[in-house]
Formats: sequence, structure tokens, C-alpha cells
Amino acid sequence: MATDSVTRAEGPSSPLGLCWIVFGIFRLIVAVWMLSFAGTATVMFGTLLNRVPNPYSLMSAFHLIYGGWMVLSAASGIFGILAGITMLTRSGVSRMLALVAAFLSVAFLPVGTTLGVYTMVVFLRRNG
Repeated sequence: MATDSVTRAEGPSSPLGLCWIVFGIFRLIVAVWMLSFAGTATVMFGTLLNRVPNPYSLMSAFHLIYGGWMVLSAASGIFGILAGITMLTRSGVSRMLALVAAFLSVAFLPVGTTLGVYTMVVFLRRNG
């Protein structure tokens, strides 16, 4: 009996879906944690800029990079949870959400990289 790829998810759904939900929750916790310590991180980085000729441009770059990591962590968490839920329910959009979550999570070593690469291998594998 053939399954329609539009209505059924491909690949191992239950264990991979649970891993994505756990990883997504962890990434959201990290994003909130980073947000709560943004002031402390700014003071700590600013202390390193005592003898730099133009500290304001470096501080602006720090804020941009720190904010980017917070947004990337939150996006990875949200898409990870959504991908996990859709994999567990075997929804048709689980492949797309899993690939987006995998792409966003590759930067977070070691678990995000491992989970992201494995998800890409599972969902991008050719059925031949």
C-alpha cells in the first residue's frame, strides 16, 4: 500500500519528533536565558573595550551579534517544536518544517548539528 507524501510524513516520526520537541524547548530556554543576561553580557564585553580606540563600533557589533544569536536560538526552538509536533501527528508539512528546523539548528554544537544533519539525511534521501 503506497502512502501519499502530501498527507503522510516520511521517515522515522516518533523518536525524531520527540528529539525535536526536546531540542526546541531547550533552545527557547536558552533564548530567554540570553535575553535575561543581555545587560550582564554588555557590561562584561564593554569592560574589555577599555583600551580600544573606537569602542562604540565594537559595542554595536556586539549587540548585533548577540541579538542575532538570540533570534536564531528562538527561531530554532520554535521551528523545532513545530517540526516535532507535526512529525508526531504525521502531518504533510512535517518534511518542510523539519528541514527548516534542521537548517536553523546546525549552528548549535553538538546536539543541534547532530540532529540537524541527521534530519537532513532522513528527509533529503532519495527513494530509489
